[in-house]
Amino acid sequence: MMGIDIPPFAVFFAGALLALLLRRAWLSSLCIAIPLVSAALLVFSTAPDAYIKTSIIGLELVLYSPDKLNLVFGYVFHIAAVLGGIFAWRVKDPIHQSATLAYAGSALGAVFCGDLITLFIFWELMAFSSAFLVWCGGTKNSVQAGTRYLTIQVVSGLLLLAGAALHYSETGSLEFTHIGLSGIASGLIFVAFGIKCAFPLLHNWLTDANTESTPAGTVFLSAFTTKVAVYALARGFAGTEALIYIGMIMTCFPIFYAVIENDLRRVLAYSMINQIGFMVCGIGIGTELAINGAAAHAFNDVIFKGLLMMSMGAVLYRTGKMNGSDLGGLYKSMPKTATLCIVGAASISAFPLFSGFVSKSMVMVAALQEGHSVVWIALLFASAGVFHHAGIKIPFFAFFAHDSGIRVKEAPTSMLIAMSIAALLCIGIGSFPQYLYMLLPYQTDFTAYDATHVLAQIQLLLFSALAFVWLKLSGIYPPELRSVNIDAEWTYRKGMVVLGRWTASAMQTLISETYAMLLAGVNQVYRVILRVTGQSSRLAREWTVDSAVAIVIGLFAIFVVFLVAA
Repeated sequence: MMGIDIPPFAVFFAGALLALLLRRAWLSSLCIAIPLVSAALLVFSTAPDAYIKTSIIGLELVLYSPDKLNLVFGYVFHIAAVLGGIFAWRVKDPIHQSATLAYAGSALGAVFCGDLITLFIFWELMAFSSAFLVWCGGTKNSVQAGTRYLTIQVVSGLLLLAGAALHYSETGSLEFTHIGLSGIASGLIFVAFGIKCAFPLLHNWLTDANTESTPAGTVFLSAFTTKVAVYALARGFAGTEALIYIGMIMTCFPIFYAVIENDLRRVLAYSMINQIGFMVCGIGIGTELAINGAAAHAFNDVIFKGLLMMSMGAVLYRTGKMNGSDLGGLYKSMPKTATLCIVGAASISAFPLFSGFVSKSMVMVAALQEGHSVVWIALLFASAGVFHHAGIKIPFFAFFAHDSGIRVKEAPTSMLIAMSIAALLCIGIGSFPQYLYMLLPYQTDFTAYDATHVLAQIQLLLFSALAFVWLKLSGIYPPELRSVNIDAEWTYRKGMVVLGRWTASAMQTLISETYAMLLAGVNQVYRVILRVTGQSSRLAREWTVDSAVAIVIGLFAIFVVFLVAA
Protein backbone atom coordinates (compact mmCIF):
# COMPACT_ATOMS: atom_id res chain seq x y z
CA MET A 1 0.00 0.00 0.00
CA MET A 2 1.29 3.43 -0.89
CA GLY A 3 -0.06 6.95 -0.57
CA ILE A 4 -3.51 7.36 0.87
CA ASP A 5 -4.56 5.18 3.80
CA ILE A 6 -8.29 5.85 3.82
CA PRO A 7 -10.26 5.48 0.56
CA PRO A 8 -13.19 7.88 0.10
CA PHE A 9 -15.84 5.17 0.22
CA ALA A 10 -14.74 4.16 3.74
CA VAL A 11 -15.45 7.67 5.03
CA PHE A 12 -18.93 7.63 3.51
CA PHE A 13 -19.74 4.16 4.83
CA ALA A 14 -18.68 5.21 8.31
CA GLY A 15 -20.95 8.23 7.95
CA ALA A 16 -23.84 6.02 6.81
CA LEU A 17 -23.48 3.93 9.96
CA LEU A 18 -23.27 7.02 12.16
CA ALA A 19 -26.43 8.41 10.55
CA LEU A 20 -28.35 5.45 11.95
CA LEU A 21 -26.94 5.97 15.44
CA LEU A 22 -26.82 9.73 15.91
CA ARG A 23 -29.63 11.92 17.16
CA ARG A 24 -31.77 13.40 14.40
CA ALA A 25 -30.55 16.91 15.19
CA TRP A 26 -27.04 15.95 14.03
CA LEU A 27 -28.06 14.23 10.80
CA SER A 28 -27.93 17.24 8.50
CA SER A 29 -24.54 18.39 9.75
CA LEU A 30 -23.16 14.87 9.37
CA CYS A 31 -24.35 14.62 5.74
CA ILE A 32 -22.41 17.77 4.86
CA ALA A 33 -19.34 17.05 6.99
CA ILE A 34 -18.73 13.55 5.62
CA PRO A 35 -18.27 14.55 1.94
CA LEU A 36 -16.15 17.55 2.98
CA VAL A 37 -13.81 15.34 5.02
CA SER A 38 -13.63 12.79 2.23
CA ALA A 39 -12.98 15.50 -0.36
CA ALA A 40 -10.11 16.86 1.75
CA LEU A 41 -8.56 13.40 1.92
CA LEU A 42 -8.96 12.98 -1.83
CA VAL A 43 -7.47 16.34 -2.75
CA PHE A 44 -4.67 16.63 -0.23
CA SER A 45 -3.68 13.02 0.50
CA THR A 46 -3.90 11.20 -2.83
CA ALA A 47 -0.51 10.39 -4.33
CA PRO A 48 -0.32 9.76 -8.08
CA ASP A 49 0.54 6.09 -7.51
CA ALA A 50 -1.71 5.52 -4.49
CA TYR A 51 -3.50 2.20 -4.35
CA ILE A 52 -5.02 -0.23 -1.86
CA LYS A 53 -5.02 -3.97 -2.51
CA THR A 54 -6.27 -6.99 -0.62
CA SER A 55 -6.52 -10.71 -1.28
CA ILE A 56 -9.62 -12.87 -0.76
CA ILE A 57 -9.78 -16.63 -1.55
CA GLY A 58 -6.76 -16.27 -3.76
CA LEU A 59 -8.10 -13.34 -5.75
CA GLU A 60 -6.26 -10.02 -5.67
CA LEU A 61 -8.75 -7.17 -5.32
CA VAL A 62 -7.82 -3.54 -5.93
CA LEU A 63 -10.03 -1.43 -3.68
CA TYR A 64 -8.54 1.92 -4.61
CA SER A 65 -6.58 2.90 -7.71
CA PRO A 66 -6.85 6.61 -8.68
CA ASP A 67 -5.87 8.01 -12.06
CA LYS A 68 -6.78 11.01 -14.21
CA LEU A 69 -10.00 9.43 -15.51
CA ASN A 70 -11.63 8.39 -12.25
CA LEU A 71 -10.44 11.46 -10.34
CA VAL A 72 -12.67 13.64 -12.55
CA PHE A 73 -15.68 11.60 -11.43
CA GLY A 74 -14.43 11.45 -7.86
CA TYR A 75 -14.24 15.23 -7.60
CA VAL A 76 -17.70 15.86 -9.00
CA PHE A 77 -19.26 13.10 -6.88
CA HIS A 78 -18.00 14.88 -3.78
CA ILE A 79 -19.45 18.16 -5.07
CA ALA A 80 -22.79 16.42 -5.66
CA ALA A 81 -22.75 14.89 -2.18
CA VAL A 82 -22.11 18.27 -0.55
CA LEU A 83 -24.83 20.00 -2.59
CA GLY A 84 -27.25 17.17 -1.90
CA GLY A 85 -26.48 17.29 1.82
CA ILE A 86 -27.15 21.03 1.96
CA PHE A 87 -30.35 20.67 -0.07
CA ALA A 88 -31.54 17.87 2.25
CA TRP A 89 -30.83 19.89 5.42
CA ARG A 90 -34.46 19.65 6.53
CA VAL A 91 -34.63 15.88 6.08
CA LYS A 92 -34.43 14.22 9.50
CA ASP A 93 -35.09 10.64 8.42
CA PRO A 94 -32.09 8.47 9.47
CA ILE A 95 -32.86 5.85 6.80
CA HIS A 96 -32.95 8.46 4.03
CA GLN A 97 -29.77 10.20 5.15
CA SER A 98 -27.89 6.97 5.74
CA ALA A 99 -28.93 5.78 2.28
CA THR A 100 -27.61 8.96 0.64
CA LEU A 101 -24.19 8.53 2.27
CA ALA A 102 -24.02 4.82 1.47
CA TYR A 103 -25.09 5.53 -2.11
CA ALA A 104 -22.43 8.22 -2.60
CA GLY A 105 -19.81 5.98 -1.00
CA SER A 106 -20.74 3.07 -3.24
CA ALA A 107 -20.47 5.28 -6.33
CA LEU A 108 -17.00 6.42 -5.25
CA GLY A 109 -15.98 2.85 -4.55
CA ALA A 110 -17.10 1.83 -8.03
CA VAL A 111 -15.14 4.52 -9.86
CA PHE A 112 -11.94 4.09 -7.84
CA CYS A 113 -11.75 0.28 -7.76
CA GLY A 114 -9.34 -1.57 -10.00
CA ASP A 115 -10.92 -4.99 -10.54
CA LEU A 116 -14.23 -6.42 -11.74
CA ILE A 117 -15.19 -8.22 -8.51
CA THR A 118 -14.81 -5.10 -6.39
CA LEU A 119 -16.72 -3.21 -9.08
CA PHE A 120 -19.53 -5.77 -8.78
CA ILE A 121 -19.67 -5.35 -5.00
CA PHE A 122 -20.00 -1.58 -5.21
CA TRP A 123 -22.32 -1.95 -8.22
CA GLU A 124 -24.82 -3.87 -6.09
CA LEU A 125 -24.32 -1.68 -3.02
CA MET A 126 -25.31 1.27 -5.20
CA ALA A 127 -28.47 -0.56 -6.22
CA PHE A 128 -29.59 -1.42 -2.70
CA SER A 129 -28.73 1.92 -1.09
CA SER A 130 -30.33 4.02 -3.84
CA ALA A 131 -33.52 1.94 -3.81
CA PHE A 132 -34.22 3.30 -0.32
CA LEU A 133 -34.28 6.83 -1.75
CA VAL A 134 -37.14 5.78 -4.00
CA TRP A 135 -38.97 3.89 -1.26
CA CYS A 136 -38.66 6.90 1.04
CA GLY A 137 -41.08 8.66 -1.30
CA GLY A 138 -43.66 7.11 1.00
CA THR A 139 -46.38 6.38 -1.55
CA LYS A 140 -47.68 3.18 -3.13
CA ASN A 141 -46.22 4.27 -6.46
CA SER A 142 -42.80 4.91 -4.91
CA VAL A 143 -42.76 1.47 -3.29
CA GLN A 144 -43.62 -0.18 -6.61
CA ALA A 145 -41.17 1.98 -8.56
CA GLY A 146 -38.42 1.30 -6.03
CA THR A 147 -39.00 -2.44 -6.27
CA ARG A 148 -38.88 -2.35 -10.07
CA TYR A 149 -35.77 -0.16 -9.88
CA LEU A 150 -33.99 -2.55 -7.51
CA THR A 151 -34.91 -5.58 -9.60
CA ILE A 152 -33.45 -4.05 -12.77
CA GLN A 153 -30.32 -2.86 -10.98
CA VAL A 154 -29.72 -6.28 -9.44
CA VAL A 155 -30.08 -7.88 -12.87
CA SER A 156 -27.38 -5.50 -14.10
CA GLY A 157 -25.13 -6.65 -11.27
CA LEU A 158 -25.72 -10.32 -12.00
CA LEU A 159 -24.81 -9.79 -15.65
CA LEU A 160 -21.65 -8.01 -14.54
CA LEU A 161 -20.74 -10.88 -12.22
CA ALA A 162 -21.37 -13.49 -14.91
CA GLY A 163 -19.31 -11.50 -17.40
CA ALA A 164 -16.49 -11.06 -14.87
CA ALA A 165 -16.41 -14.81 -14.18
CA LEU A 166 -16.24 -15.67 -17.88
CA HIS A 167 -13.63 -12.96 -18.45
CA TYR A 168 -11.51 -14.42 -15.66
CA SER A 169 -11.78 -17.93 -17.09
CA GLU A 170 -10.72 -16.65 -20.51
CA THR A 171 -7.92 -14.28 -19.51
CA GLY A 172 -6.95 -15.22 -15.96
CA SER A 173 -7.29 -11.58 -14.94
CA LEU A 174 -9.92 -9.53 -13.11
CA GLU A 175 -8.23 -6.20 -13.73
CA PHE A 176 -10.72 -3.50 -14.69
CA THR A 177 -9.09 -2.01 -17.72
CA HIS A 178 -10.01 -1.79 -21.40
CA ILE A 179 -12.17 -4.80 -22.25
CA GLY A 180 -13.58 -4.17 -25.71
CA LEU A 181 -16.61 -5.82 -27.24
CA SER A 182 -15.27 -9.17 -28.46
CA GLY A 183 -17.19 -12.10 -27.00
CA ILE A 184 -19.81 -13.40 -24.58
CA ALA A 185 -17.96 -12.23 -21.47
CA SER A 186 -17.45 -8.71 -22.72
CA GLY A 187 -21.00 -8.68 -24.10
CA LEU A 188 -22.46 -9.46 -20.67
CA ILE A 189 -20.38 -6.73 -19.06
CA PHE A 190 -21.35 -4.32 -21.84
CA VAL A 191 -25.07 -4.94 -21.28
CA ALA A 192 -24.60 -4.60 -17.50
CA PHE A 193 -23.04 -1.19 -18.03
CA GLY A 194 -25.71 -0.33 -20.59
CA ILE A 195 -28.55 -0.96 -18.12
CA LYS A 196 -27.14 1.50 -15.60
CA CYS A 197 -26.30 3.91 -18.41
CA ALA A 198 -29.96 3.86 -19.55
CA PHE A 199 -29.39 2.52 -23.06
CA PRO A 200 -32.49 2.63 -25.30
CA LEU A 201 -35.09 0.04 -24.21
CA LEU A 202 -33.10 -0.44 -20.98
CA HIS A 203 -33.79 3.07 -19.69
CA ASN A 204 -37.18 2.95 -18.01
CA TRP A 205 -35.88 2.39 -14.51
CA LEU A 206 -34.55 5.95 -14.73
CA THR A 207 -37.76 7.69 -15.80
CA ASP A 208 -39.73 5.47 -13.43
CA ALA A 209 -37.71 5.89 -10.23
CA ASN A 210 -36.67 9.54 -10.50
CA THR A 211 -40.28 10.69 -10.54
CA GLU A 212 -41.20 8.79 -7.37
CA SER A 213 -38.24 9.56 -5.11
CA THR A 214 -38.14 12.26 -2.46
CA PRO A 215 -37.19 15.79 -3.58
CA ALA A 216 -33.71 15.34 -2.11
CA GLY A 217 -33.40 11.72 -3.20
CA THR A 218 -33.86 12.66 -6.84
CA VAL A 219 -30.85 14.99 -6.62
CA PHE A 220 -28.65 12.07 -5.59
CA LEU A 221 -30.20 9.68 -8.12
CA SER A 222 -29.44 12.11 -10.94
CA ALA A 223 -25.78 12.32 -9.92
CA PHE A 224 -24.41 8.85 -9.34
CA THR A 225 -25.78 5.72 -11.01
CA THR A 226 -25.68 6.81 -14.65
CA LYS A 227 -22.37 8.64 -14.26
CA VAL A 228 -20.73 5.57 -12.72
CA ALA A 229 -21.91 3.67 -15.80
CA VAL A 230 -20.49 6.37 -18.08
CA TYR A 231 -17.16 6.05 -16.29
CA ALA A 232 -17.30 2.24 -16.60
CA LEU A 233 -17.90 2.48 -20.34
CA ALA A 234 -15.04 4.97 -20.70
CA ARG A 235 -12.76 2.61 -18.77
CA GLY A 236 -13.76 -0.64 -20.43
CA PHE A 237 -15.17 0.16 -23.87
CA ALA A 238 -13.62 3.38 -25.17
CA GLY A 239 -13.50 3.36 -28.95
CA THR A 240 -16.29 0.76 -29.34
CA GLU A 241 -18.04 1.88 -32.52
CA ALA A 242 -21.45 0.58 -31.44
CA LEU A 243 -21.46 3.19 -28.68
CA ILE A 244 -21.40 6.00 -31.26
CA TYR A 245 -24.77 4.95 -32.64
CA ILE A 246 -26.24 3.96 -29.29
CA GLY A 247 -25.30 7.41 -28.00
CA MET A 248 -26.75 9.07 -31.07
CA ILE A 249 -30.10 7.33 -30.50
CA MET A 250 -29.99 8.25 -26.82
CA THR A 251 -29.60 11.92 -27.64
CA CYS A 252 -32.59 11.96 -29.99
CA PHE A 253 -35.43 9.68 -28.89
CA PRO A 254 -36.02 11.21 -25.39
CA ILE A 255 -36.83 14.56 -27.00
CA PHE A 256 -40.15 13.33 -28.37
CA TYR A 257 -41.27 11.86 -25.05
CA ALA A 258 -40.09 14.84 -23.00
CA VAL A 259 -42.05 17.29 -25.15
CA ILE A 260 -45.38 15.55 -24.43
CA GLU A 261 -44.61 14.65 -20.81
CA ASN A 262 -46.59 16.35 -18.04
CA ASP A 263 -44.51 15.40 -14.98
CA LEU A 264 -41.60 17.87 -14.96
CA ARG A 265 -39.24 15.61 -13.05
CA ARG A 266 -39.92 12.96 -15.66
CA VAL A 267 -39.06 15.54 -18.33
CA LEU A 268 -35.71 16.01 -16.59
CA ALA A 269 -35.22 12.24 -16.49
CA TYR A 270 -35.65 12.11 -20.26
CA SER A 271 -33.26 15.04 -20.65
CA MET A 272 -30.75 13.10 -18.54
CA ILE A 273 -30.85 10.26 -21.08
CA ASN A 274 -30.38 12.87 -23.80
CA GLN A 275 -27.27 14.26 -22.11
CA ILE A 276 -25.83 10.82 -21.35
CA GLY A 277 -26.16 10.13 -25.06
CA PHE A 278 -23.55 12.81 -25.76
CA MET A 279 -21.19 11.14 -23.28
CA VAL A 280 -21.77 7.65 -24.71
CA CYS A 281 -21.21 8.96 -28.23
CA GLY A 282 -17.92 10.55 -27.16
CA ILE A 283 -16.78 7.31 -25.54
CA GLY A 284 -17.62 5.44 -28.74
CA ILE A 285 -15.57 7.85 -30.84
CA GLY A 286 -12.73 7.13 -28.46
CA THR A 287 -10.24 9.87 -29.35
CA GLU A 288 -8.56 11.89 -26.62
CA LEU A 289 -10.75 14.90 -27.40
CA ALA A 290 -13.89 12.76 -27.36
CA ILE A 291 -13.04 11.07 -24.05
CA ASN A 292 -12.22 14.46 -22.57
CA GLY A 293 -15.55 15.74 -23.83
CA ALA A 294 -17.44 12.81 -22.32
CA ALA A 295 -15.73 13.22 -18.95
CA ALA A 296 -16.21 17.01 -18.95
CA HIS A 297 -19.86 16.72 -19.90
CA ALA A 298 -20.44 14.13 -17.17
CA PHE A 299 -18.85 16.54 -14.69
CA ASN A 300 -21.06 19.41 -15.85
CA ASP A 301 -24.21 17.31 -16.09
CA VAL A 302 -23.96 16.28 -12.45
CA ILE A 303 -24.02 19.96 -11.51
CA PHE A 304 -26.55 21.50 -13.90
CA LYS A 305 -28.90 18.49 -13.79
CA GLY A 306 -28.61 18.58 -10.02
CA LEU A 307 -29.54 22.26 -10.10
CA LEU A 308 -32.62 21.58 -12.23
CA MET A 309 -33.64 18.65 -10.02
CA MET A 310 -33.19 20.82 -6.93
CA SER A 311 -35.34 23.58 -8.40
CA MET A 312 -38.11 21.11 -9.20
CA GLY A 313 -37.63 19.50 -5.80
CA ALA A 314 -38.13 22.90 -4.18
CA VAL A 315 -41.33 23.37 -6.19
CA LEU A 316 -42.55 19.93 -5.13
CA TYR A 317 -41.60 20.64 -1.51
CA ARG A 318 -43.63 23.86 -1.43
CA THR A 319 -46.58 22.98 -3.65
CA GLY A 320 -46.85 19.20 -3.49
CA LYS A 321 -47.35 19.24 -7.29
CA MET A 322 -45.09 18.32 -10.18
CA ASN A 323 -47.28 18.26 -13.28
CA GLY A 324 -46.93 21.17 -15.67
CA SER A 325 -50.70 21.26 -16.00
CA ASP A 326 -50.99 22.05 -12.27
CA LEU A 327 -48.23 24.64 -12.02
CA GLY A 328 -47.48 28.06 -13.51
CA GLY A 329 -47.13 31.57 -12.17
CA LEU A 330 -44.77 30.51 -9.39
CA TYR A 331 -42.28 33.25 -10.26
CA LYS A 332 -44.50 35.56 -8.21
CA SER A 333 -43.92 33.66 -4.98
CA MET A 334 -40.67 31.78 -5.75
CA PRO A 335 -38.61 34.29 -7.79
CA LYS A 336 -35.21 33.13 -6.48
CA THR A 337 -35.93 29.51 -7.32
CA ALA A 338 -37.15 30.58 -10.76
CA THR A 339 -33.94 32.52 -11.43
CA LEU A 340 -31.72 29.64 -10.33
CA CYS A 341 -33.75 27.23 -12.45
CA ILE A 342 -33.15 29.44 -15.49
CA VAL A 343 -29.40 29.23 -14.85
CA GLY A 344 -29.66 25.44 -14.90
CA ALA A 345 -31.78 25.58 -18.05
CA ALA A 346 -29.21 27.80 -19.79
CA SER A 347 -26.43 25.41 -18.77
CA ILE A 348 -28.10 22.24 -20.04
CA SER A 349 -29.01 24.08 -23.25
CA ALA A 350 -25.32 24.93 -23.80
CA PHE A 351 -25.65 28.72 -23.85
CA PRO A 352 -22.24 30.40 -24.20
CA LEU A 353 -20.81 31.36 -20.79
CA PHE A 354 -22.63 28.43 -19.17
CA SER A 355 -21.09 25.05 -18.39
CA GLY A 356 -22.86 22.86 -20.93
CA PHE A 357 -21.41 24.84 -23.81
CA VAL A 358 -17.76 24.16 -22.96
CA SER A 359 -18.16 20.37 -22.76
CA LYS A 360 -20.85 19.47 -25.29
CA SER A 361 -18.93 21.24 -28.07
CA MET A 362 -15.93 18.96 -27.44
CA VAL A 363 -17.94 15.84 -28.33
CA MET A 364 -19.47 17.48 -31.41
CA VAL A 365 -16.09 18.68 -32.70
CA ALA A 366 -14.63 15.19 -32.12
CA ALA A 367 -17.47 13.69 -34.19
CA LEU A 368 -16.68 16.04 -37.07
CA GLN A 369 -12.95 15.41 -36.84
CA GLU A 370 -13.49 11.65 -37.15
CA GLY A 371 -15.79 12.03 -40.17
CA HIS A 372 -19.09 11.18 -38.44
CA SER A 373 -21.15 13.81 -40.29
CA VAL A 374 -24.51 12.06 -39.82
CA VAL A 375 -23.82 11.64 -36.12
CA TRP A 376 -22.90 15.32 -35.88
CA ILE A 377 -26.21 16.32 -37.51
CA ALA A 378 -28.08 14.10 -35.02
CA LEU A 379 -26.22 15.71 -32.12
CA LEU A 380 -27.07 19.13 -33.53
CA PHE A 381 -30.75 18.16 -33.62
CA ALA A 382 -30.49 16.81 -30.07
CA SER A 383 -28.94 20.09 -28.89
CA ALA A 384 -31.91 22.01 -30.26
CA GLY A 385 -34.31 19.50 -28.74
CA VAL A 386 -32.89 19.71 -25.24
CA PHE A 387 -33.36 23.48 -25.32
CA HIS A 388 -37.01 22.83 -26.12
CA HIS A 389 -37.85 20.40 -23.35
CA ALA A 390 -35.35 21.27 -20.59
CA GLY A 391 -34.19 24.78 -21.41
CA ILE A 392 -37.63 26.22 -22.07
CA LYS A 393 -40.34 23.80 -20.95
CA ILE A 394 -39.11 23.27 -17.39
CA PRO A 395 -38.84 26.92 -16.26
CA PHE A 396 -41.70 28.10 -18.50
CA PHE A 397 -44.39 25.71 -17.33
CA ALA A 398 -43.28 25.65 -13.69
CA PHE A 399 -42.83 29.37 -13.11
CA PHE A 400 -44.52 31.23 -15.97
CA ALA A 401 -47.07 30.03 -18.58
CA HIS A 402 -50.59 30.39 -17.16
CA ASP A 403 -51.14 31.52 -13.58
CA SER A 404 -52.23 28.48 -11.58
CA GLY A 405 -53.12 30.68 -8.61
CA ILE A 406 -50.74 28.82 -6.32
CA ARG A 407 -49.10 31.12 -3.78
CA VAL A 408 -46.46 29.60 -1.54
CA LYS A 409 -43.35 30.63 0.36
CA GLU A 410 -39.97 30.84 -1.35
CA ALA A 411 -37.84 27.72 -1.10
CA PRO A 412 -36.16 27.17 2.29
CA THR A 413 -32.79 28.84 2.81
CA SER A 414 -30.86 25.55 2.76
CA MET A 415 -32.32 24.68 -0.64
CA LEU A 416 -31.53 28.15 -1.99
CA ILE A 417 -27.93 27.87 -0.77
CA ALA A 418 -27.44 24.52 -2.52
CA MET A 419 -28.99 25.80 -5.73
CA SER A 420 -26.94 29.01 -5.60
CA ILE A 421 -23.66 27.11 -5.25
CA ALA A 422 -24.61 24.91 -8.21
CA ALA A 423 -25.58 27.98 -10.26
CA LEU A 424 -22.26 29.68 -9.49
CA LEU A 425 -20.41 26.56 -10.57
CA CYS A 426 -22.38 26.45 -13.83
CA ILE A 427 -21.48 30.05 -14.61
CA GLY A 428 -17.90 29.76 -13.34
CA ILE A 429 -17.11 26.65 -15.40
CA GLY A 430 -18.80 28.14 -18.45
CA SER A 431 -16.83 31.36 -18.14
CA PHE A 432 -13.46 29.84 -17.16
CA PRO A 433 -13.42 26.35 -18.70
CA GLN A 434 -9.63 26.02 -18.47
CA TYR A 435 -9.91 25.00 -14.83
CA LEU A 436 -12.17 22.08 -15.76
CA TYR A 437 -9.94 21.15 -18.70
CA MET A 438 -6.99 20.84 -16.29
CA LEU A 439 -8.79 17.95 -14.56
CA LEU A 440 -9.49 15.94 -17.70
CA PRO A 441 -7.77 12.62 -18.51
CA TYR A 442 -5.77 13.98 -21.45
CA GLN A 443 -4.03 17.29 -22.03
CA THR A 444 -5.99 19.45 -24.42
CA ASP A 445 -5.64 22.71 -26.24
CA PHE A 446 -9.32 22.77 -27.18
CA THR A 447 -10.87 26.23 -27.31
CA ALA A 448 -14.61 26.40 -26.87
CA TYR A 449 -14.89 30.13 -27.45
CA ASP A 450 -14.00 30.63 -31.06
CA ALA A 451 -16.27 32.51 -33.44
CA THR A 452 -17.51 29.40 -35.24
CA HIS A 453 -18.65 27.58 -32.11
CA VAL A 454 -20.26 30.60 -30.50
CA LEU A 455 -22.13 31.84 -33.57
CA ALA A 456 -23.33 28.37 -34.55
CA GLN A 457 -24.66 27.69 -31.06
CA ILE A 458 -26.40 31.06 -30.78
CA GLN A 459 -28.07 30.52 -34.15
CA LEU A 460 -29.18 27.05 -33.09
CA LEU A 461 -30.67 28.32 -29.83
CA LEU A 462 -32.46 31.21 -31.54
CA PHE A 463 -33.96 28.85 -34.12
CA SER A 464 -35.11 26.48 -31.38
CA ALA A 465 -36.63 29.35 -29.38
CA LEU A 466 -38.51 30.63 -32.43
CA ALA A 467 -39.78 27.12 -33.12
CA PHE A 468 -41.09 26.86 -29.55
CA VAL A 469 -42.85 30.23 -29.78
CA TRP A 470 -44.45 29.29 -33.09
CA LEU A 471 -45.61 25.90 -31.79
CA LYS A 472 -46.97 27.50 -28.64
CA LEU A 473 -48.85 30.31 -30.40
CA SER A 474 -50.22 27.98 -33.05
CA GLY A 475 -51.58 25.63 -30.40
CA ILE A 476 -49.58 22.68 -31.67
CA TYR A 477 -47.28 22.37 -28.65
CA PRO A 478 -48.76 19.83 -26.16
CA PRO A 479 -47.84 21.25 -22.73
CA GLU A 480 -50.69 20.13 -20.52
CA LEU A 481 -51.67 16.59 -21.40
CA ARG A 482 -53.20 15.19 -18.21
CA SER A 483 -51.92 11.70 -18.80
CA VAL A 484 -49.07 9.32 -18.11
CA ASN A 485 -46.98 8.70 -21.20
CA ILE A 486 -45.11 5.42 -21.41
CA ASP A 487 -42.56 4.13 -23.90
CA ALA A 488 -40.75 0.81 -23.43
CA GLU A 489 -42.33 0.70 -19.97
CA TRP A 490 -45.26 -0.90 -21.75
CA THR A 491 -43.50 -4.21 -21.18
CA TYR A 492 -44.20 -4.09 -17.45
CA ARG A 493 -46.88 -1.42 -17.03
CA LYS A 494 -49.20 -2.99 -19.62
CA GLY A 495 -47.62 -6.03 -21.16
CA MET A 496 -46.68 -7.68 -17.87
CA VAL A 497 -50.15 -7.01 -16.49
CA VAL A 498 -51.72 -8.74 -19.49
CA LEU A 499 -49.15 -11.54 -19.31
CA GLY A 500 -49.69 -11.83 -15.58
CA ARG A 501 -53.45 -12.18 -15.97
CA TRP A 502 -53.03 -14.74 -18.74
CA THR A 503 -50.45 -16.63 -16.69
CA ALA A 504 -52.67 -16.55 -13.60
CA SER A 505 -55.61 -17.86 -15.59
CA ALA A 506 -53.49 -20.58 -17.21
CA MET A 507 -51.99 -21.59 -13.87
CA GLN A 508 -55.41 -21.68 -12.26
CA THR A 509 -56.68 -23.98 -15.02
CA LEU A 510 -53.57 -26.16 -14.79
CA ILE A 511 -53.80 -26.44 -11.02
CA SER A 512 -57.52 -27.23 -11.19
CA GLU A 513 -56.99 -29.95 -13.79
CA THR A 514 -53.98 -31.36 -11.94
CA TYR A 515 -55.90 -31.38 -8.69
CA ALA A 516 -58.84 -33.12 -10.38
CA MET A 517 -56.56 -35.79 -11.85
CA LEU A 518 -54.79 -36.27 -8.54
CA LEU A 519 -58.14 -36.43 -6.77
CA ALA A 520 -59.41 -39.06 -9.18
CA GLY A 521 -56.23 -41.12 -8.84
CA VAL A 522 -56.22 -41.05 -5.05
CA ASN A 523 -59.93 -41.87 -5.06
CA GLN A 524 -59.27 -44.98 -7.15
CA VAL A 525 -56.44 -46.06 -4.85
CA TYR A 526 -58.69 -45.40 -1.88
CA ARG A 527 -61.46 -47.62 -3.32
CA VAL A 528 -58.98 -50.41 -4.11
CA ILE A 529 -57.74 -50.37 -0.52
CA LEU A 530 -61.29 -50.59 0.78
CA ARG A 531 -62.03 -53.57 -1.50
CA VAL A 532 -58.84 -55.36 -0.44
CA THR A 533 -59.50 -54.85 3.26
CA GLY A 534 -63.13 -55.75 2.74
CA GLN A 535 -64.32 -53.35 5.33
CA SER A 536 -64.67 -49.65 5.97
CA SER A 537 -63.03 -48.71 9.21
CA ARG A 538 -64.08 -45.73 11.27
CA LEU A 539 -60.87 -43.97 10.23
CA ALA A 540 -61.69 -44.54 6.56
CA ARG A 541 -65.18 -43.16 7.06
CA GLU A 542 -63.92 -40.00 8.79
CA TRP A 543 -61.09 -39.24 6.40
CA THR A 544 -62.33 -37.75 3.18
CA VAL A 545 -60.54 -38.07 -0.11
CA ASP A 546 -59.86 -34.30 -0.01
CA SER A 547 -58.02 -34.76 3.26
CA ALA A 548 -55.80 -37.42 1.73
CA VAL A 549 -54.97 -35.20 -1.21
CA ALA A 550 -54.19 -32.31 1.10
CA ILE A 551 -51.78 -34.47 3.07
CA VAL A 552 -50.04 -35.67 -0.08
CA ILE A 553 -49.66 -32.12 -1.34
CA GLY A 554 -48.43 -30.92 2.06
CA LEU A 555 -45.79 -33.65 2.29
CA PHE A 556 -44.64 -32.83 -1.23
CA ALA A 557 -44.38 -29.15 -0.34
CA ILE A 558 -42.31 -29.93 2.76
CA PHE A 559 -40.03 -32.12 0.65
CA VAL A 560 -39.50 -29.31 -1.87
CA VAL A 561 -38.74 -26.80 0.89
CA PHE A 562 -36.25 -29.25 2.40
CA LEU A 563 -34.48 -29.68 -0.95
CA VAL A 564 -34.27 -25.90 -1.46
CA ALA A 565 -32.94 -25.35 2.05
CA ALA A 566 -30.39 -28.10 1.61
